[in-house]
Order: sequence, then structure tokens, then C-alpha cells
Amino acid sequence: MHGKTCVITGSNSGIGKSTALELARRGAHVVMVCRSPERGAAAQAEIRRDSGSDRVDLLIADLGRLATVRAVAQEIGQRYERLDVLINNAGVYMATRELSPDGFEATLSSNHLGHFELTRLLEPMLRADGGARVIHVSSLGHLMGRIPFDDLQAERGYWGIRTYCNWKLANILFSNELARRWAGSGVTSNALHPGAVASNFSQNNGDWFAGLVRLGRAFLISPERGARTSVHLACAPEVDGVTGRYFQRSRPAKPSRRARSVEDAGRLWELSEELAASVA
Repeated sequence: MHGKTCVITGSNSGIGKSTALELARRGAHVVMVCRSPERGAAAQAEIRRDSGSDRVDLLIADLGRLATVRAVAQEIGQRYERLDVLINNAGVYMATRELSPDGFEATLSSNHLGHFELTRLLEPMLRADGGARVIHVSSLGHLMGRIPFDDLQAERGYWGIRTYCNWKLANILFSNELARRWAGSGVTSNALHPGAVASNFSQNNGDWFAGLVRLGRAFLISPERGARTSVHLACAPEVDGVTGRYFQRSRPAKPSRRARSVEDAGRLWELSEELAASVA
């Protein structure tokens, strides 16, 4: 990965941090995109120390706020000559319905719309490289998801885990549609399930799901193992040119029937464009 630039969202903890560390160890110029300056700086210092690389940068953006997404995309374009890998890793689980600063349901905003906008804004850099890779961290939870086209903002009967699964499904649909729309550009787009990872995910919520995660931590894999598929898709020569696929344990897998819907993927893209355009 020497000479390659990798942007990773949500890289101050969990899978994202482990992914950033491994890519830095392999010689990549790692660009961390984090919401919290304090947590981001602490993680950056650890990754630099443990990787032995000083080519680990920190940029601040809240994926739930499109103004900061647009600002960080502009900053990436100004600071870096190339972009080889974009890993859309950041994600949230909300036990109760909350709104983002832009007025969207928070899970929709942080897990999908922010990454949708960031990827589109970075399109010129990704295409310029001729072989860039876009990687979307989804979840096996997508099997329980469906895109609520008649209620994208979850205004009718919010349930945290269902909403989370819906937008993990959206990660795969977005990945597939990106692969179709950018076909022939040299840019590849793939999604993945990292495994059931023991991290701080969901632990800021005091609901039953957070409790279940705590009880099951002994049976969950480490963030380091959880990062393996992301690292594989970023580095492995055997996935060069592979696009529009879904991976588990670094191998191609078959996602749900809904995840394979070309119609839903196209519809989601168009609606996402409309939502992003509604925020000045």
C-alpha cells in the first residue's frame, strides 16, 4: 500500500480504528475522518505509535451533518493528490428516534446519506486514479432490513434495531448502484459484513440491544478480526477489478434478495440525491 492514500470514516474506534492501523502498517497514507476531535486525536496518536508511521492524518466531519461532509470532501481534494481507497465505515445505532442537525432521522443520515454525499463529492478524485476502491461496511443485519420508501424518516413506529438494519441494507444497495453507475471508470465498489465484533458500538444507548451486546461480548470477535475483510478489499490484488459484490470473511457471499434489487437500488439513489439537494 506504499504510495496509496486511504480515507476511512469513523476510524477513532472499533473496526475503523483497526482498519486504519493495519493500512498504516502496510505503508498507506491513512486519512481518518472522525466526528470527535478529542477521540480522533487520541486514536491518531495510538495508530501512529503502533504502526510506526507518521502518515496518519485526522480530519473532522460529522456524517450526520452534510455541511461538514461537504467541507471535508473539499479539504481532501485540496490536501491530497490522489485517493486510492475510500472506506465508508462510520455508523450509529439509535435506541430512540432522533434527528440529525439537518433534520433527517439520525440513522438514515449517519449510516447512509452522509456517505452517499461524501462518495459523490470525491468522485473526481476516485475516477482520476483509474483503479480506486470504494468499500462500504454493512452488516449481516441487512437480512432483516427493508427500505421504507413510504417512511424514510421513520416517523411511524420507530424501532432502533429495525431502522439500523434498514440502513445497513441501504449500504449494499448504494454499493451496487455505485458499481453500476460508475461501470467502466476503473473504480470498484463493494460491500461487506465484518462479523459480530466486540466494540463500543451501541453502548451509548441503554436499551435491550446494548445490554444484549454486553452479555454476548465473550462470543464476539475482536475489532482486529472484524477489520480483516475491509483490509482485504482495500489491498488484495485478487479483488482488483471486482465490483458490485458483497463479502464475508474476505470471500464473496450472497446478500439478501432485497439487497440484490436493481429497482430499489436505483430508487434509493434518486431519493438520496433529493434529500442531499434539500440541504443547502
